[in-house]
Amino acid sequence: MRLQFIVCKVMQREAYYCAARSPNVVDVVAVKQGLHNEPAIMRGEVQKHLDATSDADGRQYDAQLLGYGLCSNGTVGLHSEIPLVVPRGHDCVTLLLGSKDKYRDYFESHKGVYWFSPGWIETNMQPGKERFERTLNQYIQKYGKDNAGFLMEREQNWLKEYRWATYIDWGFANSLTEKEYTKRAAEYLGWTYDLVKGDSGLMQRLVDGKWDVREFLIVKPGQKIIEDLTNEGIIKAE
Repeated sequence: MRLQFIVCKVMQREAYYCAARSPNVVDVVAVKQGLHNEPAIMRGEVQKHLDATSDADGRQYDAQLLGYGLCSNGTVGLHSEIPLVVPRGHDCVTLLLGSKDKYRDYFESHKGVYWFSPGWIETNMQPGKERFERTLNQYIQKYGKDNAGFLMEREQNWLKEYRWATYIDWGFANSLTEKEYTKRAAEYLGWTYDLVKGDSGLMQRLVDGKWDVREFLIVKPGQKIIEDLTNEGIIKAE
């Protein structure tokens, strides 16, 4: 099959890794990181790619794949003129861990977890000393030293919700450096560091075309994605 795989930029290493091992022809499209914070904008950006159902040479894709979960409802309403396949999960961490069950079990046993991964570290300054100092300097330059202190206190309130800094390890080249980065962040913030071995199985099955309905939602032409949080499947097509 010829497939288009649309992913958040934080997943590009893992996406290319799995695409390279797939028997299918997989075109990976990386979308700007951080759009899950603005679901409506994310929906519009991803839909633009879904509207392009052929590759650069005009060859029609057999299906399109999303490297997203529900993602703060950012995928709700997405649709395509060709089959669209979406992993059943709340967010991209499900793909990094290999299953929604593993995600749920870890989340329930580690309340207040903040995830670290190669892509998150490379594309976004994670919570820690470096981020604190950068934000403080920006506030000082913009609002002055006295106001900066007040703003930083407000800025840091959300960190109180977290207790774990967990690195998802796929064994990529920079993993040792990134583990140490996560450890330093955890120490600075007073969180507990943890390491979880990533699992490529779910993403590999996605790009290989092994679409078990228990793991993936297949959205047919004319249908769109809607949330289904009261059921184990998380999302459904309508």
